[in-house]
Amino acid sequence: MTKMKTGVGSTERANDEIREIEVKLDFTNNALASILYNQGNTQVLVCVTQAPSLPRWFPRDSDRGWVHAEYSLLPGSTDTRFRRERSGAKGRTMEIERLVARSLRGAVDLEQLGPVALTVDCDILNADGGTRCASITAANIALRLAVRRLIATGDCLPKDKRLTREEVRKGAKKEPLTQEEMDSHEMLVMPNDVAAISVGMVDGQVWTDLDYILDSNADVDMNVVMTSAGEFVEVQGTGEEATYSRQELDSLIDAAQIGISELHRLQIEILSNAS
Repeated sequence: MTKMKTGVGSTERANDEIREIEVKLDFTNNALASILYNQGNTQVLVCVTQAPSLPRWFPRDSDRGWVHAEYSLLPGSTDTRFRRERSGAKGRTMEIERLVARSLRGAVDLEQLGPVALTVDCDILNADGGTRCASITAANIALRLAVRRLIATGDCLPKDKRLTREEVRKGAKKEPLTQEEMDSHEMLVMPNDVAAISVGMVDGQVWTDLDYILDSNADVDMNVVMTSAGEFVEVQGTGEEATYSRQELDSLIDAAQIGISELHRLQIEILSNAS
């Protein structure tokens, strides 16, 4: 057990151990896909919905899709009530929304997705550190499930099987895909998964998956987003009233890579039999 320097808490986890993860698929009924995701005491509800059309700024006959994300801390998610942002997302919220959206688009081939617009809503029900990272990891699971369902219903098809407007006008029917074709197209739309984790330096030690106590005591904290191909989407690292060496930076990145590899394994396992 490691004592925190402020004396306000402790953790029973090993330095390189991520918090326990629990996932419930289809937590809500109306969304195309939804999950309730728990990472330790951080709890995220992710819902994916399909928009009726592409964003207005897309070309009229665009053949590529779009993935948008929104993020919100619900009022009861923190130890004191978090006030609703009724007039739109503020600075921190907007920055996280953009991070989640960029991360998801880093895992999706928008050309293969086709003219489909998806919105991924990440609502934090309980915040205990790492909410942006948990949102990205959870959102990827829900997004893949949504894509899988769009392919099954014929709303997301390979380019050579999509009907033109003229064909639709004349009453042409979509050609159904075999299970092998559906699986193949899913891997074209989402060739990789994306996950994120927080790491930090606390009293000179590297910690993985920071909860609130660890995060509030960290001299250095970092959020790392990676694809399952081992490529980075984003690295956000900050010295909190401290500096860090190149060696410490490398140690943090190494810890993040190990943790994210475990998250990718869990993502695959969770969706292995989902449809």
